Amino acid sequence: MLERSPYLRIWEELSREKNMVFLSGPRQCGKTTLAKMISERYANSVYFNWDIITDKRRLIEDPYFFQNVERVDESTPFVVLDEIHKYKDWRNYLKGAYDRFNEQYVFLVTGSGRLDLHRRGGDSLAGRYYSFHLWPLTCAELHCRDSTLEQFADDPLRVCDEGRVEQQATLERLLSFSGFPEPYLAAKTTTYRRWASTYHRQIIREDIRDLTDLKHVDDIEILFSLLPSKAGAPLSIPNLATDLKAAYNTVKSWLDVLDRFYLTFSLKPWSSGITRAIHKERKTYLFDYALVPDQAARFENLIAVELLRAVAAWRNLGYGDFGLHYIRTKEKREVDFLLSEGRKPFLLVEVKLTDDTPSPNLQRFQNALGVPAVQLLAEGTGFKRLENSGGPLLVVPAAWWLPKLP
Repeated sequence: MLERSPYLRIWEELSREKNMVFLSGPRQCGKTTLAKMISERYANSVYFNWDIITDKRRLIEDPYFFQNVERVDESTPFVVLDEIHKYKDWRNYLKGAYDRFNEQYVFLVTGSGRLDLHRRGGDSLAGRYYSFHLWPLTCAELHCRDSTLEQFADDPLRVCDEGRVEQQATLERLLSFSGFPEPYLAAKTTTYRRWASTYHRQIIREDIRDLTDLKHVDDIEILFSLLPSKAGAPLSIPNLATDLKAAYNTVKSWLDVLDRFYLTFSLKPWSSGITRAIHKERKTYLFDYALVPDQAARFENLIAVELLRAVAAWRNLGYGDFGLHYIRTKEKREVDFLLSEGRKPFLLVEVKLTDDTPSPNLQRFQNALGVPAVQLLAEGTGFKRLENSGGPLLVVPAAWWLPKLP
């Protein structure tokens, strides 16, 4: 069984302060498995899943059924409420459970849809919970070197090359089969294809259809099928609207739905300190990046997921207001990623397959912003560290750098 130790550490930190924690993320990335791993730490635990009909009936008949579960000892019981956001009155239910039982129970609420999305009335849950996210497997997680954010911030250009063969093999496996545990562990092309075909169709035709009021599920499915070839490029909604014969605002709302159900995620451009920067066009990436046909775009998409995991973890733990962006000017000069803290740039990241010549655009924007920069390669046999007027610049195989990403 995969340990998922970075997420267990996040749980330990958050659950010390709140007795209700929300865990969200893409479907089939391991939320239920993680919840059961956490439950093993408690002598008294109860697992509930809204998708199981007997569990659903139990809650309807006795909303606070967990009170009646026999205890092994007097320690605080742990209650997992899985996919509870599919219950139409879930917000009021959780508010009532928290207000009545937060001193006697620890609650973990999990969901594959965003738990703040489906607001169907009821009182706010604000202040009653902390939240964190579970993402598909990443190279950083699978080869984590116990780097802290403080260490990373002090020197974000550190290299981990002692396990480079294994780390490179992991990176290539992720590129082929994605980071979703089932296809990643199987490591077979046929298994991945079967899994992917079922996975995306289920989310669109079951989760999105059942949990939203959208009627054009076929059109959303077509839209999603167009996105793998557009991953990593600024997305033109007017062009998509023309292709789909739909209104601009309609296509924009469909893209938002794909983001909210964790099929995709979007990055906004960074403009502060950048002359003639674009301000509106977002870049869209897939969580299942193995769908992306272009090799360079797929590698960029993988790095986007790696960086998103790190930034989300830092935010979830309260380390700061971290963000992930990209830079592009009207002259089409671009850097793939910019990490920010608050309103200040933190790190520039450029992605190349094999070109170890420092990108002129990366150097240009580094000089403008005065932050460290790294150019990640899909493969390579060495690394080099340069000093520009804007700061240090590292050119390195991604598999040598990612394990130091906390």
